[in-house]
Amino acid sequence: MLEKICQLAREAGAAIMEVYDGHKPLDVETKTDDSPVTAADLAAHQVIKRGLTALSPDIPLLSEEDPPAWDVRRHWDRYWLVDPLDGTKEFIKRNGDFTVNIALIEHGIPVLGVVYVPVTGVMYAAADGKAWKEEGGRREQIAVRDARPPLVVVSRSHGSQELQDYLAQLGEHQTVAVGSSLKFCLVAEGKAQLYPRFGPTSIWDTAAGHAVALAAGAQVHDWQGQTLSYTPRESFINPGFRVSLY
Repeated sequence: MLEKICQLAREAGAAIMEVYDGHKPLDVETKTDDSPVTAADLAAHQVIKRGLTALSPDIPLLSEEDPPAWDVRRHWDRYWLVDPLDGTKEFIKRNGDFTVNIALIEHGIPVLGVVYVPVTGVMYAAADGKAWKEEGGRREQIAVRDARPPLVVVSRSHGSQELQDYLAQLGEHQTVAVGSSLKFCLVAEGKAQLYPRFGPTSIWDTAAGHAVALAAGAQVHDWQGQTLSYTPRESFINPGFRVSLY
């Protein structure tokens, strides 16, 4: 299953790159929550929807670009959670920090996750408690790693005063700003040690990266110390959280 999901993410990435490279029009629109959506988001969504329906017709799909109503999904205990293009703002800025996110949720836990970076061809994947990174045709298992001073990864597009106050109390550290679910992946592969998030995210933004980080040995907790959960609820918005070694 994991290999097929990785291939599906690559196909979605190819559809995204047709727009990114200018072969197809961008067609930026604004959704009701004021977030942007492009032709690339929608094209990737269609690729993933068709692929998952063929692979697992019995598992329902929750995608950012076509989220089912609450009455439809309220009793789901197993479902696909997808962001066809995570980091649309970065995509529009053309900085490469955007990903394809596909996760399988079972009883509120992301048990399988794929994060694909279309611009570089880098793939992060997790299943059965193990996480991998594939780059340049080479696949290697990844795991969290401690470092002093720690590298803290923060959002490229969503800073806040709350975050600045938190960093000021953290002690000696370094920071790097990154877009999309790559922040989870940097902690998962040991390049960063902490990803604190205070601003809003949606469940499709985090599930695949959460799966990779979890399988690599990281903790993903809200600020009350509870594990970030994907058990169906009416709101798609996550609480604030931190991804860390401990």
